[in-house]
Amino acid sequence: MWRNSLSFSSKLVSTANPRNYNYAVGSSLFHSQFYSAAASTTSFASDSLKSDPSRALGSSFLNTTSLSAFSASKLKDAVNYYGRCYFELSKARLSLLVVATSGTGYILGSGSAIDFAGLCCTCAGTMMVAASANTLNQVYEINNDALMKRTRNRPLPSGRLTIRHAVTWASCAGIAGTALLAWKANVLAAGLAASNLVLYAFVYTPLKQMHPINTWVGAIVGAIPPLLGWAAAAGEVSLTAMILPAALYFWQIPHFMALAYLCRKDYADGGFKMFSLADASGHRTAMVALRNCLYLLPLGYLAYDWGITSGWFCLEATILALAISGTAMSFCIDRTTKSARRMFRASLLYLPVFMSGLLFHRLPDNKQYQTAQNLLRSLGLSSSSALPLDGTEQVNEQHNVQSRKTGARGPPVAYASVAPFPFLPAPTYVTH
Repeated sequence: MWRNSLSFSSKLVSTANPRNYNYAVGSSLFHSQFYSAAASTTSFASDSLKSDPSRALGSSFLNTTSLSAFSASKLKDAVNYYGRCYFELSKARLSLLVVATSGTGYILGSGSAIDFAGLCCTCAGTMMVAASANTLNQVYEINNDALMKRTRNRPLPSGRLTIRHAVTWASCAGIAGTALLAWKANVLAAGLAASNLVLYAFVYTPLKQMHPINTWVGAIVGAIPPLLGWAAAAGEVSLTAMILPAALYFWQIPHFMALAYLCRKDYADGGFKMFSLADASGHRTAMVALRNCLYLLPLGYLAYDWGITSGWFCLEATILALAISGTAMSFCIDRTTKSARRMFRASLLYLPVFMSGLLFHRLPDNKQYQTAQNLLRSLGLSSSSALPLDGTEQVNEQHNVQSRKTGARGPPVAYASVAPFPFLPAPTYVTH
């Protein structure tokens, strides 16, 4: 009776979805082995009990132990099986890159004091939301992935998991990640995470099958995580928070253009409307990549000019931008798979080096403020003409006047960053 019902259920599953055949057969074998072991143990114990009760008790104990070991082995196999499926559904390597950009944004927005517990919670929430978005992306593209060589073995097109299972996993991960960000960070960070999930899963993903503009929408999606991290640390988004998001946006265009050029056949087989597919010669693809590489050139100077980093980062970022621009220029001149792969590898190197430089050369709050003051002076704005002083600020001004008379170097006055640049970081006043 049980075997007949099992056979019928296996046929039903394989008929509903032919790709689930292997999964159904594997499940049938697992259950049949388990129940066969259980039945043999029970039968052996029953026969032995009639002949020798004491021996039967020992034999039953040994067989129960064997059954427990068998069950533990199968449980371990199940954990490994589903763990691998979730790893692939979440695109874990891509999600870790998203977490790295979010964590970098958090550190940059933290100033001189970093809340490491908050950093860990922000990274965990970002990871869960990214995993949810990537899973929903694969749910939507299950039929397209089945047609592409590099994606046909993913959990959904291969039939290792059902769509309902994947949607449940995505919903739980997305809700948990957003809730964690709202609880441990702030509502602004949670809102950015939720909006990015919607933008990726329900705007960017359908656009891939509709219009080549999907690449630019995807670049916006990639630029939001560092902004999320900054918002989680600072509680607000300012102009100085835009350096890393801008770098990610401009970096993603040559990165995606190189990838789309290298995988043109796969994208065409999958039915995706990529920019490179409508460009047989590859000239426009190469020009778009080069243009966005050149947009990376001023970012190092802006980070230095706005007081986020030291002057060394300006030099390093410029060299990095010139290097990736050189590979893009090479791709423009010689539009081959080799030059496209060279640009792709350069893009893989650019981002971690750029973020590492930002973190290594970033300035504490007081130095950022002093740089902002120098910027004000270079624009011809005196601190005395900014705003009227209240009582505390008058005391600070008198202290600075006295310091200037005696030749001592004190911190700048507290009111100069209020106008006309309200986005400048708040000053840190240290008395001497």
